[in-house]
Amino acid sequence: MIALDQLSKTYTQKDGTQVKAVDAVSLKVAEGEICVFLGPSGCGKTTTLKMINRLINPTSGRVLLNGQDTSGIDEVELRRHIGYVIQQIGLFPNMTIEENITIVPRLLGWDKKRCQERATELMAMVALDPKKFLKRYPRELSGGQQQRIGVIRALAADAPVLLMDEPFGAVDPINRESIQNEFFQMQRQLNKTVIMVSHDIDEAIKLGDKVAVFRAGKLVQFDNPDTLLARPKDDFVSAFVGQDHTLKRLLLVRAGEAATTPPTAHPDVSCDQALALMDDQDSRYLTIIDADNRALGYLTRRDVRGSTGVAEDKVRPFTMNADPDENLRVVLSKMYKHSTSWMPVIANDGSYVGEVTQDSIASYLSSGKSRGMAMAA
Repeated sequence: MIALDQLSKTYTQKDGTQVKAVDAVSLKVAEGEICVFLGPSGCGKTTTLKMINRLINPTSGRVLLNGQDTSGIDEVELRRHIGYVIQQIGLFPNMTIEENITIVPRLLGWDKKRCQERATELMAMVALDPKKFLKRYPRELSGGQQQRIGVIRALAADAPVLLMDEPFGAVDPINRESIQNEFFQMQRQLNKTVIMVSHDIDEAIKLGDKVAVFRAGKLVQFDNPDTLLARPKDDFVSAFVGQDHTLKRLLLVRAGEAATTPPTAHPDVSCDQALALMDDQDSRYLTIIDADNRALGYLTRRDVRGSTGVAEDKVRPFTMNADPDENLRVVLSKMYKHSTSWMPVIANDGSYVGEVTQDSIASYLSSGKSRGMAMAA
């Protein structure tokens, strides 16, 4: 969808010396992906972003949108079809929220009814009551609410591309996390191609399908978040992502993805058979499921050792479990809270997905493997 080809920007200072703000950056962002530009202040990430919609014209190189060189597209037409969100929001104070949201659709000739329907639809996506807020003015909204409006205004004309320059940076931590979550859910529904500037590594790995790390105008590393954390390219990237980069990877892996599938048994398993299964796996427990793969509970060695008959009456109910969509940081936190080394992964319908253990999490983190490698394999 978007390709940067040797994109560069050089500025000439008053003394005649030239400074390369962006130095031959090349990368590709596929349709529907979120790419986060990451790096310290002055590294060239915002300049690169602005060259995509030609708020800044490149000194050399190309920006390709669906294979078309954007230098051949009228600037105004280009910007009407690329949503743009900035940290300062930039809502028009003399316009209602509805007028702010629909400003680009109205420029594109949408009728009033279509504009109203689009504004109502987008307000619902960010959990703001259209009946309550659309006729208000920006000054009547909190900072977090204004930031939500800034995001959905960029989506109003249904542009396929969205550029975001530190869109959540000015919001307090509680609202920022809420808006990030809402944006992520919107992206799942709308499937936009998004390029976002950030200085926050946690935000980058939470939202990004790809992360581009910049330093002094150059693109240092361009990878999926897990690969970036597992194998930083150099000392600069390693320092930037933080000394806890290994633990940050816990945020990227869902319990359902990391679950292993040890042997299970049905309630009519004999005590001797149950003990033999645990012996074979050198395990202290055995998960019991019914004929429809619903998790019923588990047995321990102590439950069945020296017992006769079937194990059905000895099954212990699970007092806690992991949801397949929970990330491993949440799962590991639950394990520590309840002083356990393992946890079953159970779907909302009660079906058994597998289990996650402290050992399996540690093995994954120490292996240096990434999700990208796993999916490729």
